[in-house]
Amino acid sequence: MTVFTDKNIILGVCGGIAAYKSAELVRLLVKQGANVQVIMTAAAQDFIAPMTFQALSGNPVRSELFDHNAEAGMGHIELARWADMILIAPATANTIAKLSQGIADNLLTTVCLASAAPLMIAPAMNQQMWLSDVNQENIQRFKNRPLVSLAGPAQGEQACGDNGPGRMEEAQTIVQECAQLLQDMLQQQIEKQVLSGLLDGQRLLITAGPTIEDIDPVRYITNRSSGKMGFAIAEAALEAGAEVVLVSGPVALSAPEKVVCYEVRSALQMHEAVFKQLDNVDIFIATAAVADYRVEDIATQKIKKTRDSFTLQLIKNPDILADVSALADKPFTVGFAAETSELEKYAVDKLQRKNLDMIAANQVGIDTDGQPKGFDVDSNELRLFFKTPEDFIKQKKIPEMSKQQLARELIREIARQYNK
Repeated sequence: MTVFTDKNIILGVCGGIAAYKSAELVRLLVKQGANVQVIMTAAAQDFIAPMTFQALSGNPVRSELFDHNAEAGMGHIELARWADMILIAPATANTIAKLSQGIADNLLTTVCLASAAPLMIAPAMNQQMWLSDVNQENIQRFKNRPLVSLAGPAQGEQACGDNGPGRMEEAQTIVQECAQLLQDMLQQQIEKQVLSGLLDGQRLLITAGPTIEDIDPVRYITNRSSGKMGFAIAEAALEAGAEVVLVSGPVALSAPEKVVCYEVRSALQMHEAVFKQLDNVDIFIATAAVADYRVEDIATQKIKKTRDSFTLQLIKNPDILADVSALADKPFTVGFAAETSELEKYAVDKLQRKNLDMIAANQVGIDTDGQPKGFDVDSNELRLFFKTPEDFIKQKKIPEMSKQQLARELIREIARQYNK
């Protein structure tokens, strides 16, 4: 028994010379217990015959958007509901562009848009097409969507004679990547079940993202926070049964469904929004990277470059976290500490100085490989510090994992401490 056993897999085959590899994909998936339904684009049928896939999968190949033999004439909806996973291999630049823009003009792209199943694509194209700016923009837009993964492409000699990135990954590698994706989804389902009900009836207020402090109409001071951690915590809190209010600085993220989100720009605006929403809040989680200072006098016109040096006068912003934790009837208050050095020292100091119930600390900056750590990445690790009833400081480490997983672990620990 494998992770593919009795799973319904749609394999989309696009028009490219790599389509011959897709036959091996069908064979391997069926061998591991999957039910495979192949959808071919019109161009794909110029490279390989549908009968090949029908013989290997045991199912008729689909290619028509409006299938008169399908239930209610809407075969794309039937397939979208049937699929546990959609794999497109080979995925051409044309199909990637359509999916990145939400275009549904054939059966494959329509099924992808109509399905809630995870989607994996295995790109295959000429190396120059792969490296082109517009294709890379489409890939980036595609990768930012939830439940979307890429397998490859590989690098090497291509059918056109070029050598470089763009070759479709080998079938065995793609199957392994699909298995990992399904395994990750299963793990997420287990994590959601563990969270279920932990915060039923509780109201959470969460801050996320950076703040922006204007210098003039053109320039401003900000930081590298993406908001991903705060948004992931909001989603995990929903899974735990909480009512969630999110106050976010400027980010390129969409709030989870059922989360009430207030968008702000500056630290002063965030402070005001938080205190407007504090009524009946049980737990306050401050993940936002709030600017410590703002410009004292914001210029009404663009400042011109007329001097060799220029001085900005900054004044202190209100401390949102400290102000909330100083309330007589304060909620259970969780702070964040992003540090470049002496993590434990600064985190414990902040926990005690601001009278917090818990603080989540993480290392930020650049790691030994020159890669960003904490900010601008999809994974992280945390060290939690919290007070015991005897006023001792205890700590717990959550190892590096995706920010979605990390958020669930954090919400579980917050629920445990809050319910004490």
